[in-house]
Amino acid sequence: MRKMCLIGFITLSACTSTRAVGHGLQAAQPPQIAQTNGDRVNVAFSDPARPGLLRVDLLNGAISVSAYNGKEVIVEAEPHDREATTPAAANGLRRLNAPTTGLRIEEQNNVMTVQTDSLHRAVRLNIQVPARTNLRLHSVNGGSIEVDGVEGDIEINDTNGRINAKNVAGAVTAHSTNGGVLVTMREVTPGKPLSFSSQNGTVDVTLPPNIKATAKLRTGHGEIWTDFDVQMQQAPQATVEDGRAQGGRYRIDVDRNVYGTINGGGADLTLATFNGSIYIRRGK
Repeated sequence: MRKMCLIGFITLSACTSTRAVGHGLQAAQPPQIAQTNGDRVNVAFSDPARPGLLRVDLLNGAISVSAYNGKEVIVEAEPHDREATTPAAANGLRRLNAPTTGLRIEEQNNVMTVQTDSLHRAVRLNIQVPARTNLRLHSVNGGSIEVDGVEGDIEINDTNGRINAKNVAGAVTAHSTNGGVLVTMREVTPGKPLSFSSQNGTVDVTLPPNIKATAKLRTGHGEIWTDFDVQMQQAPQATVEDGRAQGGRYRIDVDRNVYGTINGGGADLTLATFNGSIYIRRGK
């Protein structure tokens, strides 16, 4: 097992274990697995022979991840400053911005975590990964999350921004609170569930024509459109709650979801939005 830490944009810190030599301790020298050049960093997974997991967590910023024909993860971080109001005391002065994003990367046991100093300034991360890489991407404010060409278990969560994943494969979970969700899948992992949702935005998903799925669909204010031959299924019976005998309430809850199967049914497929429509497209 090895662990590598990168902190800042010009400092490379190797977090090493120690081993006993005679009666003293000597620091073990880690292999050179990263090179830095400003806010651009190349990092290798501990075991490049198997898919690694890339985790990105931003408070303010946009994320773009694309597949390439290589074994290392290439991370580029750049400031994404918004226009700021000039205070009266600064009239005639020029604002100086810090050139670094405070990029931090840790890798251990084939899990790589990428963060920046996004608490104080917005950033944009442009990341290249091996084609087979698992992803966990999260951003709160500041921009969209984009994924292109990656195969693996992919989880995307954007609080205030849209999600755009194209030409991806594997198993995908994508949710945006305030933004649309646009996903195009070239292949799905048999038996693994898929989920796409937005609180305020359109959900538009293109799936392989031979997908076998059992669908659960719901929109609060919108419509559902598809060119798949969906075999509609009856919703579960209404849930009845009767507590009147104990002085409580009587309540009936009717399931508003739309149920159906595609190509005979299979893994769970969930699409939902509260404000927006749902589009399920048949890929070519």
